Amino acid sequence: MLFMDAYTGKVLRFVPYAKSSLGHKAYFWALSWHTGEVGGVFGKLLLLFAAMSVPVLAYTGLRNFLRRKQRPVLNDARLTVRVARKTVEADGVCAFELVDPSGRKLPPFTAGAHIDVYIGDGLMRQYSLCNDPYECHRYLIAVLRVEGSRGGSAAMHVRVREGDLLEIGQPSNHFALNESAPSSLLLAGGIGITPILAMAERLVRRGADFELCYCARSRSRAAFVRRLAQASFAGRVRYHFSEEHAMQRFDIERTLDRQSPGTHLYVCGPAGFIDAVMFTARQRGWPDGQLHCERFMSNARMPAVTHAFDVQLASTGKVYRIPEHKTVTASLAEQGVRIPTSCERGVCGTCVTRVIAGDVEHLDCVLTDAERERDGHFTPCCSRAKGELLVLDI
Repeated sequence: MLFMDAYTGKVLRFVPYAKSSLGHKAYFWALSWHTGEVGGVFGKLLLLFAAMSVPVLAYTGLRNFLRRKQRPVLNDARLTVRVARKTVEADGVCAFELVDPSGRKLPPFTAGAHIDVYIGDGLMRQYSLCNDPYECHRYLIAVLRVEGSRGGSAAMHVRVREGDLLEIGQPSNHFALNESAPSSLLLAGGIGITPILAMAERLVRRGADFELCYCARSRSRAAFVRRLAQASFAGRVRYHFSEEHAMQRFDIERTLDRQSPGTHLYVCGPAGFIDAVMFTARQRGWPDGQLHCERFMSNARMPAVTHAFDVQLASTGKVYRIPEHKTVTASLAEQGVRIPTSCERGVCGTCVTRVIAGDVEHLDCVLTDAERERDGHFTPCCSRAKGELLVLDI
């Protein structure tokens, strides 16, 4: 390294290469590659390629970081709310109005959304929000008491009282409205009216075209009948009670046939009701992209034979063994790798994860064929590998 006077050209200091620092030696070599003194044209091209790789690596690193940051972590984002009101809406149905204890606004939600409710004793259940999404001061849920259930509905009916504090999760939506649709058909079976109500409120605010069909065993078992009768969209609601006049019974085919092309269908209720509607709609040529459903109970099939397999995490390359009697989420959680879960039955979609490589035996009832095949998603809470290895985008 030569230090010279810029005006006279006199050598002020000279440091031979052998006595240079390691940093200077690296600099000299990089400068020699850059000028072509070492490596020639090939060296210049190699440096050009390396320089162009820097923004690419920065972009991919930032993209992967943001993708992981944006994944829902519902179990870590709990809110404390107070039960402002508890009312009986129908036979076996109680509604709960939840507010912030300090009177602050609650996080916004969209029509079709649900929240996780932590009841205590390890019980957590999901309930659809059935108030107008425009409201920010409260959440409204309704719970049907189901005999022979796992205890969540009974706990809500018996143990939860007005004034109690509850922990809930942030609103999440796997049953969202397509607001660009020219018209919508809303079908509710029993307690399935809960997300449908919020959809109707949203659609009427937008001035959108829609029809709502409410099916229940009897009027006394149908929740929110009074609210529907007083709503601004009351004229768009059709009631079908199976225990009343035969003319009132729901005719799926007739209802579907009178809809205009491009109508999106939304159905929620008992599994048999949903299956009948979806089967009839597909038989009559409705595209899957226009069919939307939300289930409260899983109808996912069980694998005929289960086997152990490996799961590899793309971010670390680590491989974990999944025993035949455990799910992917449970097995990974034991190793400190947590995937957010909620229903653990392939119903809610909270745990949906992308599969980079491997064949999946899909056992859920929430993903569409396109999400499974084209997008490579699966539900690790219940689905398994067909082969010996799944590589996950984790």
